[in-house]
Amino acid sequence: MMPPGRKPRNRPGAGSRPPPAGTAPSPVPRASHENAPRWRRREEYKPTDGLCQAKQGTISTWGWDMEFIALDVETANADIASICAIGMVHFRDGAIVRNLSTLINPQDHFDPVNVGIHGITPEAVASAPTIKAIYPQLSAALCPSIVVHHTHFDRTAFHKVSIKHRLPDLTCRWLDSSSIARRAWPDCAQRGYGLADLGKKLNIVFKHHDATEDARAAGEVVLRAIATTGISLDQWLSLVAQPIKTKTEDYEPHVARSGNPDGPLNGEVIAFTGKLSIERDRAARLAAMAGCKVADNVSKKTSILVVGDQDIRVLIGHDKSTKQRKAEALIADGAQLRIMGESDFQLLLKHVVEIVRLTHSA
Repeated sequence: MMPPGRKPRNRPGAGSRPPPAGTAPSPVPRASHENAPRWRRREEYKPTDGLCQAKQGTISTWGWDMEFIALDVETANADIASICAIGMVHFRDGAIVRNLSTLINPQDHFDPVNVGIHGITPEAVASAPTIKAIYPQLSAALCPSIVVHHTHFDRTAFHKVSIKHRLPDLTCRWLDSSSIARRAWPDCAQRGYGLADLGKKLNIVFKHHDATEDARAAGEVVLRAIATTGISLDQWLSLVAQPIKTKTEDYEPHVARSGNPDGPLNGEVIAFTGKLSIERDRAARLAAMAGCKVADNVSKKTSILVVGDQDIRVLIGHDKSTKQRKAEALIADGAQLRIMGESDFQLLLKHVVEIVRLTHSA
C-alpha cells in the first residue's frame, strides 16, 4: 500500500509503485516507539510471515488493471474502538506490492476472551503506538484508496475510533469482501461467507485472527471473485449495494457500447454470457474496437453470442445460461445468430487484427 507522504497516481485507489529492485521502500515516518509500523516490500516477505497462500496454482491476472488495500483489525475487548493490532496488504493487478502490520496500545483493558482469540497481551503492546498517534499515517495510506475489509466490523471500528478521539473519519472507498462473496458464490449467499469458511471453500491457507493474514485472505477472496465472475473491482463497488440474488449471471455487468464504425466487424451485434478468462469489460472493449456493437442482453438484433465457461452448480440446475437458451430459441425461430465459445471469439479477433494489418500494409 502507498507509504504516507507519497502521492497516488491519477486513478482511483492508486498507490505508488514499489521502488526499483535493490532500493529500500520509502519508510513510514517512525513514531518514537519500538513497535511503530514498518512498511515492507513483497521481496521482504518470508514463509514465517505466515501470509496466506493458495494451495494450488496462481490466479490469472492478464488484462487486470486494479489496485486496492485490504485491511483487518483485532481488538482488546468488546469495545470495537479498542484496536490492538492492524494489518494492511496492498494489492496491485492481482499481486501483493507491500504490507504493513503493527500492534496498537489501546490504552484499555484486555478481555481474556479476546486474548484467547488473537493471542495479543497487554505486555505485547506496552511500547506500541496509540491509535491516535499513528492515525495521520493510516489516513494518508488509506485515503482515497479502495479499502477491502471482511464484514462491517473493521470499518465500524475505525469510525468509532474517529468519534472517540475526535479525529476525521477516513475518506476511503470501503468494499466489503463478504458482500462480494455472497454475490459471487450463490451457496454463500446466506451462510458460509465467514473468512474461515471462504478459506476452506477457495483453498486459501492463512492464520485466522492474525490481522495481516486476515487482510491478505480478504484480498484473496476479492481476487477469486473477480476471476470467477469476470466482474471488475469498480463494478463490485456498486454491485454490493444491490440485493443478493440467486444466480451469478444475475450480476453480469453492463458493458453495452457502440462499435468502431471503421472496424471490420461493423454491423455485428455481440453479447457475452458466462465466465470469461478476461474481465467482461475488457472483452467488450476488444469487440467494440473490432467494430461490433456490444449489447448487455440477447435480442432479435444480436448476431453473435460469446459463451464463456459455465459452472453448472451456479445455474440452478440448468447447463446453459439464460442468454444462451434465449439465443437458441431465436435461432430456432430463424434468427441469423451465431453462438461461439470464448476461444473462438479470441481467434476471430486475432484474424480481424491480421486482416487490418495486411490492409494497411498493402
